[in-house]
Amino acid sequence: MRIGKLFEFENAHIVRFCSSKRCKTSIHGHSYKLELVLKANTLDKAGMVYDFGLLKGNIKQIIDAFDHSTCLYIDDDKEYLEDIKKHSARWIELPCNISAENLSIVFFILISIILKNTQMHNNESVKVDRIKLNETRTGWAECEYEDAFYNDLPIIDISKITFSQAILDDFSDPRLLEKIKNNEIFINPKEV
Repeated sequence: MRIGKLFEFENAHIVRFCSSKRCKTSIHGHSYKLELVLKANTLDKAGMVYDFGLLKGNIKQIIDAFDHSTCLYIDDDKEYLEDIKKHSARWIELPCNISAENLSIVFFILISIILKNTQMHNNESVKVDRIKLNETRTGWAECEYEDAFYNDLPIIDISKITFSQAILDDFSDPRLLEKIKNNEIFINPKEV
């Protein structure tokens, strides 16, 4: 059984090394639509894959971190990186080029870790089935498990992801990203 939830956010980036001159040389933004599809082999006590209300916690906060932020490739020009950080309160530094494909992988990994490490209260056995990330109205990337993990290890080193202080300050738990990186336990509320 599968369920899906659509999230939207605005984000800016440069896609280095791509063929499109405008994309690789100019900061530009997109109105992203992230479709999160969850799956479970059995339904929980309420007859659900996962209560949509629970998605409003840590998972929504991780997705919202990207809203009105600039994504930066950690190996980009150092002067460019410092200028963006100097002039923008909300930025995310990633250890991969900022393509829709890589962003879908990042989301798949982060959300999968949250779910895997969440102590459930309603017999949920939920996993991420896929992430579909629309960068434009007509263009999208889709990520499944085998795209994001190899031998059960993430293909992107999440220890190298950095969120700006402004993003961390917006979290209900400022240690959210650190907890994901350290595989710490999350506890779902019994009621939302």
